[in-house]
Amino acid sequence: MVRLDRLVNVLGGYGVRLCCCPVPRSAELRGVVLRDASDDRAQIGDVFLAVGAESVKDAVGAAASARAVVVLLRGGEEVREAAAAAGEAAGVAVVLADPAVSWSQLAGVVYGLVLEGGETESGRGPTDLFALADSLADAIDGAVTIEDRLSRVLAYSSPQQEADAARLETILGRQVPAWVRELFDARGVREHLLRSDEPLFVAGEPARGLTGRTVVAVRAGRELLGSVWVAGPAPLEAERLTALTDGARTVALHLLRLRASADLERQVESDLVIRLLEGTADAATVLSQLGLLPGPARVVAVRAHVGDERHAALLLAFEQATTGFGWSRPGRSALAGNSIYTILPGEQASVARAWVAALKAALPANVVMSAGISGVAAPADLPAGRQEADECLALHETGGGDGGPPAYDESWDEILLQRLRTAARVGRAPARGPVADLRRHDAEHGTDYVATLRAWLEAQGDLLAAGDRLGVHGNTVRNRLRKMADVAGLDLADAGKRVAMIIDLAATVSESDNHLP
Repeated sequence: MVRLDRLVNVLGGYGVRLCCCPVPRSAELRGVVLRDASDDRAQIGDVFLAVGAESVKDAVGAAASARAVVVLLRGGEEVREAAAAAGEAAGVAVVLADPAVSWSQLAGVVYGLVLEGGETESGRGPTDLFALADSLADAIDGAVTIEDRLSRVLAYSSPQQEADAARLETILGRQVPAWVRELFDARGVREHLLRSDEPLFVAGEPARGLTGRTVVAVRAGRELLGSVWVAGPAPLEAERLTALTDGARTVALHLLRLRASADLERQVESDLVIRLLEGTADAATVLSQLGLLPGPARVVAVRAHVGDERHAALLLAFEQATTGFGWSRPGRSALAGNSIYTILPGEQASVARAWVAALKAALPANVVMSAGISGVAAPADLPAGRQEADECLALHETGGGDGGPPAYDESWDEILLQRLRTAARVGRAPARGPVADLRRHDAEHGTDYVATLRAWLEAQGDLLAAGDRLGVHGNTVRNRLRKMADVAGLDLADAGKRVAMIIDLAATVSESDNHLP
């Protein structure tokens, strides 16, 4: 079962737009109806696929007769207004698909979401790309590899005909080796895949252990989803070439359905993680649903961007963080606002930093990523862990993202000072008092009274140590303190006032303070 809002969001990734929605977006979708003009029997379902509809009015009318919640049409901007009007009148939500996306691809996504949602929530995907690769290898009589658009291996056939060294290295590394990618890029393979659906033969490099390859794009409408590669010393011909092009269309359907399944899996995982981070009485149960043990964990908060673009890089990082089966990933992640939150089991901050480093390494080089790590948290303490991770993330961003991400239990003092400075910036710092009076005196007379007070307090009243910090003699510090008492009425003998002045100095650091480390 999937809700209308989820269907609309997933289809939006394939150029499908919502024209009107006179029904609640929380409506549950449990069945799919495919329009059949040759069958007069009544068809009932929540999602109506208007294949072959003669007009918008005809499609919406048929959907209303089927008691559908939403109808899916294909068409351009010229029918958008009419589709919205017809949908509002009939009380049916209308979504309009780009004509470049085929009905078979749209149907694959819709059926995968609506009918196979129960399977994917429990962790079993609707398709098996390895079985498909084996089937293609049998039809083509060659070793087949299926890759995504980033040249990562999704599946490969078990027959090892033409299993050259490059293919073996690709399978072992689960990604095309850099030297092979560079060779293919130099020969225009990437440009060909971006603009053409025709198979391309690429001659091999026998001296480097690379036989020839025939490659074809796997596409959904105008979007490149990946590619299918067949190893062989010569171009494919006749039936073998036809089998490859037909197979690429089948792979496209599988990839679309896998993407829909992955999207649903991410949504389920994200909802459960957010429940833990917001606080829930059944935290142990939710952890079990996520496949995590109810032991100590850390919360990691991540933000990523490229220049002024804040969203594309974040989504790419979230996809990378949630790639793979649950049992093969150490943590569970959620996308909330402009941050990714990941619950990582374990107590060692070094493990969390290694996870952050691996995530950053998997992203393009131009992506700027910052992260913060909470202290060790029990299941019931995960909401506090989220706040700690957020504050450490802010600390990392303040420092420009240099160095490893801070962990709360190692950086709590910097976090406390950061809180104080934040409070001071919004007007919570005292406008009058010893520190404020000394700072005004420094600004008006060019004295170093604030720096002197800071050095004396940090040296715990040791005149010689304070003088060393300031680069002056201890007697000079004593004389300054005597003059400062006349300016600000210092009461250095009062322990409470000394603590208050230390806090005030930490919270209201100014460029004029001449603060020395």
